[in-house]
Amino acid sequence: MSQNNPTALIAEDEPLLAHALAGELDAVWPSLRIVATVGDGTSAVREALALRPDILFFDIRMPGMGGLEAASALAEQWPVDGPQAHHFPALVFVTAYDQYAVQAFEAQAVDYLLKPVQTARLKKTVDKLRQTLFQPAQAAMDLEATMAQLRGLLSATTQVDHIAGGAQEPLKVLQVGVGNAVHMVPVNDVVYFEAADKYVRVLTAEREYLIRTPLKELLPRLHPDAFCQVHRGTVVRTNDIARVIREESGKMLLSMRSRPEKLQISRLYAHLFKAM
Repeated sequence: MSQNNPTALIAEDEPLLAHALAGELDAVWPSLRIVATVGDGTSAVREALALRPDILFFDIRMPGMGGLEAASALAEQWPVDGPQAHHFPALVFVTAYDQYAVQAFEAQAVDYLLKPVQTARLKKTVDKLRQTLFQPAQAAMDLEATMAQLRGLLSATTQVDHIAGGAQEPLKVLQVGVGNAVHMVPVNDVVYFEAADKYVRVLTAEREYLIRTPLKELLPRLHPDAFCQVHRGTVVRTNDIARVIREESGKMLLSMRSRPEKLQISRLYAHLFKAM
């Protein structure tokens, strides 16, 4: 990359807004090349891994995987070693006005644009991006710093969801449909939760259940002292963790006391498991 050929990817599920953002960018930063425009988070991750753009404009709310989840998934998969290693893209989140979201972005020093995008505000973002990308002392933010920001944003949005949901008491029992019956599964019996397509797997020491409540809706209802997230799609009972295994490849795995399978720890949450 040079100052003459920076690249960007736009992830926005509303085609008119995506087109408008591309047009505004062309006006204020003619040398910026839009290498792809996609309408959902899954496609954003796939295209970003394939094209390695310098900048990502991610809409916060998209079908399925939103912008924040897509950025986290991308950070987990981004190559950091070997011939494929590349600096992680600069992130700009695009959102409809939301006081809590804006406060979270500002607290984590993450750049954002409000819909509809205003030219004056976009120019400030472009100036900031140019400084980040082209000043040697501030070459694109390293992956560790980006992941710290994403962790802060994920935590903030979980708290906001908890408040929006009426700050309900932590779950004590899960009502799980099995055939024609409803099983009452104590949350204290759950070893871990794992997202799987349209379901969440609920694993106890003895068996597995499936529920339709998304993991991001369950998280605010789980006691933070009892459960911790170790991967974008995995939440484990803290006191059931037996040990952490680091493979030669650098991958980190959790061994649980009550289940035989090993659970992967993503880069985003590896900081939770450092020796004292």
